[in-house]
Order: sequence, then C-alpha cells, then structure tokens
Amino acid sequence: MNAEAIIDALATQGWCVHHDFLPDAPVAALRGVCLARQASGGFHAAGVGAGQSRVISELRQDRILWLEADDPAPAVQDYLAAMASLRQAVNRELMLGLFELEAHFAAYPPGAFYQRHLDRFREDDRRVLTVILYLNADWTPADGGQLRFWPQASAPADCLDILPTGGTLVTFLSDRFWHEVLPARRERLAITGWFKRR
Repeated sequence: MNAEAIIDALATQGWCVHHDFLPDAPVAALRGVCLARQASGGFHAAGVGAGQSRVISELRQDRILWLEADDPAPAVQDYLAAMASLRQAVNRELMLGLFELEAHFAAYPPGAFYQRHLDRFREDDRRVLTVILYLNADWTPADGGQLRFWPQASAPADCLDILPTGGTLVTFLSDRFWHEVLPARRERLAITGWFKRR
C-alpha cells in the first residue's frame, strides 16, 4: 500500500486511482470469500438512500453484503486492517476527521449497472471519502464494467473510464465526484466503502 501517493492525489485533486493497492494473493482471497457468501445466499438487492428513505431502485442493479468489524474471514480482517492504516494516514496528513468505515461486497451480474450518482446522502453528510477495491481476475477492456468518473462537475463531457482490475483502489471525496458503473459482460466484484466522520 502506498498511502503517500493516495494522500498526495487527494490533496491536489480530490481523487486517486491506485493500481496494485493489494497484490494478487489477498485479492484472490477476498474474491473467494465474496463468491462463497454469494453462493450461500448471503447477498441481497442493493437500494438507494439511507435509513427510512432507503428503497430498491432501478438506478442500480448490484447485490451486496455488508461487512462487519468482527468478520471471521482472515482476508476480510486483512482488508479492514489495510483500510484502518489508510484512514490513519489520511487523517494525519489531511485532517479529514475520518472516524469509521462502512463497507460491503458488491456483485454486479452481467449487464448490471449503477446510474450516475454522488455518494453522499442529502439527509446525512457523514460520508467523507469513498474507497472502492476491485476483486476481478484477468479483467480486460472487452469485459466492460468500467467506473465512469467525472473529475469536474463543470465539464460533464469530460469523463474518465476506470477499468475494475483486481487490486485497484479508487478513492475520492464522496460529496464532489459524480460516477456510475457501466454494464459488464461478466460478473463484476468489488468492495465498496466509505470513511465517515462522526
């Protein structure tokens, strides 16, 4: 993990794409946990909104499983430890007041998408920093499923398409950057999380 590169990018532009954030072995272990729990029926349809206003919507078609701090899987504990180290480094250098992580496995079946959106809720501004770790093996541009990302809201025609290659970590300020998930030709796996303030 190169926290310094992530922090520098967040400080200058508010977002970062870090290839090879995790090496192949821990990514494969996380992918295995994700697939096993999906096969056992642990996932459910994702919704939009927070709290009482959360609804299942046509805006997104992924299925998710929330991660807990006491998850028994060693691969998940290693991921949570890496995120805790990143949170501490970001707080030390950027003083964002990040307090906790909420995160879930996200599985997109072939053809599934998530339309353009921001990650901070209107009625709840605690989400500060989005962190997306991709778990996909041998992903190519022909597989689709890119994260379409708008670095500048004032330039809607200028977008960046990020390939969801296993081990890549995308981070960005949750309230500033519009993004969407494009349909993929095969199942697309990730851990999506948000560092929150109190």
